[in-house]
Amino acid sequence: MSVNLSKGQRISLDKADGGALTAVRMGLGWQAAPRKGFLAKLAGTREIDLDASAVLFAGGQPVDVVFFQHLASDDGSVRHLGDNLVGGAGAGDDDEVILVDLARVPGHVDQIVFTVNSFTGQTFGEVQNAFCRLVDEQTGGELARYTLSGGGAYTAQIMAKLHRGGSGWQLQAIGEPASGRTFQDLLPAIAAHL
Repeated sequence: MSVNLSKGQRISLDKADGGALTAVRMGLGWQAAPRKGFLAKLAGTREIDLDASAVLFAGGQPVDVVFFQHLASDDGSVRHLGDNLVGGAGAGDDDEVILVDLARVPGHVDQIVFTVNSFTGQTFGEVQNAFCRLVDEQTGGELARYTLSGGGAYTAQIMAKLHRGGSGWQLQAIGEPASGRTFQDLLPAIAAHL
């Protein structure tokens, strides 16, 4: 059963049968919002390139990153399945995917922060049906979904983080608007959520 996350909400990633998750998928989906105004039909839809990234932290310091130019963490536990330059047709499918093999994440990595950036520079006010979701990779069941709603004049979002807790991994929705074209631009804003 999926949980619709709200900003700041935390959930445990323990399975209902008491076992622990071993692999999760972060999916990002979006589509360009239709243009408004007299010439909107002539201009057509604009292409928007959103990018999903995962920044791995140890003791509050970034130690690795997975994004469109570095598709796998150095140890191979986190993998990006490729860059989508235009988003989806609105069918609710994932346009970009990051796989996390929780069992293989090195012990010193205690947090993985997921971000979304508008690489082409459009604001989230120009994006619709955008979401970030976490899926149990073994069963395909959706664990949690964070809906990017309300648009806004920002170009990035610190979406959520996985962090090690006493009983295993937990997910926290962050939902913090930010500005920047890549994950590097967001590092100062991410620091407040570690």
